[in-house]
Amino acid sequence: MERHRSVWLELDRRPEMLTPRAVVLHVAPERVLGNRLRAIPGAEYHGGDLTAEFGPERIDVTNLRFPDQSVDILVCNHVLEHVPDDREAMDEIHRVLKPDGWALLLVPDLEGDSVSQTTDEDPSITDPAERLRRFGQDDHVRRYGWDYLDRLREAGFEPEVIRPESQFGTAAVERYRLAKHGAVEPLIFCRPAAGSDAERVE
Repeated sequence: MERHRSVWLELDRRPEMLTPRAVVLHVAPERVLGNRLRAIPGAEYHGGDLTAEFGPERIDVTNLRFPDQSVDILVCNHVLEHVPDDREAMDEIHRVLKPDGWALLLVPDLEGDSVSQTTDEDPSITDPAERLRRFGQDDHVRRYGWDYLDRLREAGFEPEVIRPESQFGTAAVERYRLAKHGAVEPLIFCRPAAGSDAERVE
């Protein structure tokens, strides 16, 4: 998909992010990115989801069975919009990520010029047709706005927003077909903010 090609190009640009012998946690793994992560020399790769539909392991992003600060690379793309308690999921991702590790946490609906600043969510909405109308898909529980970045910061992350059209140029966007419906999804890489663990303990 378009976002996978954007991620691939960014990893090509920053090969130092794929450190040898990395512990990798891939939630609801996409095959193409999974292949890229498994190819890291000496990598310990874990991939799966809540029902083990997309990977061999059962992985609950709100209750990760990994020790504190044990994961180097965590990829969780287009998942949080399905999770009722996304803040709990962000807390768990922060907990397991090493201080020098990174997470790729993409969510839909942030591309384009008309993105709301405020996330739209209502836990009382359970009707699939209404979820489709309101959130864009019948199994989504929210439509994120740019305050998504505030949620990440509250969880202790320092988010980095990368816009492929600026990073790679319009020629690359066209060549690699990075746009979907005329817009390009931004990449959101997160690292634990300096001192975030100490702050959260307090």
